[in-house]
Amino acid sequence: MPTPDDRSVPAPESSWHAALHRLQENAEPHVLATLVGAAGSTPREPGTKMVITSKAIFDTLGGGTFEYQVIAAAREALARGDKAPALEAFPLGGRSGQCCGGYLHVLIEPFSGAERHIALFGAGHVGQALVGLMAPLPWHLDWFDSRQDAFPAWAADASASPRLRLHQTDGEPATAAAVAGLPAGADALVMTHDHGEDLALIDALLGRNDLASIGLIGSSSKWASFKRRLAEAGHEPNAIESVRCPIGIDGANGKRPYEIALAVVAELMTLGPDLSAETDRRGIAPEALRDVFGKDH
Repeated sequence: MPTPDDRSVPAPESSWHAALHRLQENAEPHVLATLVGAAGSTPREPGTKMVITSKAIFDTLGGGTFEYQVIAAAREALARGDKAPALEAFPLGGRSGQCCGGYLHVLIEPFSGAERHIALFGAGHVGQALVGLMAPLPWHLDWFDSRQDAFPAWAADASASPRLRLHQTDGEPATAAAVAGLPAGADALVMTHDHGEDLALIDALLGRNDLASIGLIGSSSKWASFKRRLAEAGHEPNAIESVRCPIGIDGANGKRPYEIALAVVAELMTLGPDLSAETDRRGIAPEALRDVFGKDH
């Protein structure tokens, strides 16, 4: 539990709604804590909210030990990577040691941040269409190109998605550093203007062994040539076969840049986490909700 010596200081952007909007736009991990039930003497009324990140708090549920406990519960949920909401009970006289003696229920809603991290190599027509399609999704996108002035003006504009980052990789050392700097679990898409650069990127990406997926734009004949050269470079057959080429969901045969981009995004969606194994009991247990709202609800 936080103590007065290590508690967070409210950020200058102190309103919960302004903070929530910014954090959602940036796909940054955070928790929305909402006071949903109150009995007796309590510091705030139901509907009061605050937003909590690993390093900052926005707004207040009333302060005191109770609020420190909410912050601690929120940060524990973030550390665990929780995605489902939880209902926490705070008897102020018991759990929180506050003399007002009321009883509070707080809904802890964690948002774990970006759902995917995409590394896109190539700012050509298909790359530009892809970035436009991905912009509304809660994905972080690192966009790389080795050419000067390859990125369209709108990508560098202040109104561009805050989840989009541009990288100019001029030369082999910059490209190697870009691949080495990708986070584990990223999805890589290779579609540069040059087949030699494509091959060098696939070679480097296969050396990572910790990426979620690797996709390469191109024809079957291009991939046959690449497979031979990758094998000669020492890559194992199972690693080479993990590369998707041609990319795009099966059955989508359009050749316009936007059609290819649609097929690629659809394919990426199929490569996400498999949620089919989840049970019908998700989030807050029905028994807990009945205890709060009554047996007839």
